[in-house]
Amino acid sequence: MNETTSKATLDFSDNTPAVDIPVYQGTIGPDVIDMRTLYNQSGKLSYDPGFMSTASCWSAISYIDGEKGELLYRGYPIEQLAVSCDYMDTCYLLLRGELPTAQEKAEFEKSIAENALVHEQMQFFFRGFRRDAHPMSVLVATVGALSSFYHDSLDINDPDHRDLVALRLLARMPTLVAMSYKYSIGQPFIYPRKDLYYTSNFMRMMFATPADDYPINDVLVRALDRILILHADHEQNASTTTVRLAGSSGANPFACISAGIACLWGPAHGGANEAALSMIRQIGSVSKVGEFVKNVKDPANQSRLMGFGHRVYKNIDPRATLMRETCHEVLNELGLNNDPLFKVALEIERVALEDDYFISRKLYPNVDFYSGIVQSALGIPSNFFTGIFALARTVGWIAQWKEMISDPEQRISRPRQLYIGQPRRDVPTRGK
Repeated sequence: MNETTSKATLDFSDNTPAVDIPVYQGTIGPDVIDMRTLYNQSGKLSYDPGFMSTASCWSAISYIDGEKGELLYRGYPIEQLAVSCDYMDTCYLLLRGELPTAQEKAEFEKSIAENALVHEQMQFFFRGFRRDAHPMSVLVATVGALSSFYHDSLDINDPDHRDLVALRLLARMPTLVAMSYKYSIGQPFIYPRKDLYYTSNFMRMMFATPADDYPINDVLVRALDRILILHADHEQNASTTTVRLAGSSGANPFACISAGIACLWGPAHGGANEAALSMIRQIGSVSKVGEFVKNVKDPANQSRLMGFGHRVYKNIDPRATLMRETCHEVLNELGLNNDPLFKVALEIERVALEDDYFISRKLYPNVDFYSGIVQSALGIPSNFFTGIFALARTVGWIAQWKEMISDPEQRISRPRQLYIGQPRRDVPTRGK
């Protein structure tokens, strides 16, 4: 972080001497008040539950402006990347800072393809799970278990090891997600192929069988590829912060990504598209949409319109416009425009976008509303939606982990607290 001459002065009402605190300015976005010396200078701590006003690190990977509805990867707007680039371009960008040349991309994709196979003993690991185990529990375990197989890339201080583990994680995540799906439905595992594009390969591993290969449909591949692009990174969200928190202790990268997957599993973080699709299924028919929307607007009713509004984006989620376009492309390609489930979804969208109640509250459809519809149309079960999210976000987690490890100011994360328990007291004397 660069030196700064800008300062803020913090005054206290209890006669504690005023404290001068450095103020840093990023490329774009809010300035940051450096609170690291606050305790030593004043004996006081800052208090910020959920870290809503705290910058926990510096980062050059992604940037969000919630008021403008803007998401940048390494400075590039997400709407440009999703239209002009594919997921491999995006991965290269997030990991290495710039979009690849044609030769760099070819070499990168070759490295990914060569690392897509998992160790054959991993299949025995899967057999330890019940067939109905939640796919996220399987991913948490199997990704963490990769550290047992690849001891040659666990030195986090070695840049070559960091690059190798990045390739291995990025390459093996599609294989592990597909294996967890195949195991859940009792089908044989399908091995990756070196001649297929990343997303095509994943879809084939998901849906092919030894008896029937999976026909590659470019429209459907592009749709899933766009989902991966739109979810690849999202600044310092809960799962990314978890990866950094675990990494700050020096934990191996497989364990750190496993921790991120566990955090993503929480319904407040990674379950939004599954919840939106569940809502659509519960409504059931177009004729019931009006009544449901009426209940949502009733303060006495507990109904919620899932997939609308966003904690970060105060206007339109920039990813939603792209996902809406993809949604209609997929429905047209598969002839599902008249499918009852999707007709309900489109009617909810129409009603909400025309209703002043939702417009005035800026409750626009977000990326999760459309991504659940698209994944369902592709044949992905709703309980695997978060697994697809984890697959997409792995590259962001890796990029954030690598950036953190290379930061000379990084220390083991150790938040403080505002203690409100009993003061010091002595244990009473007890009779024998």
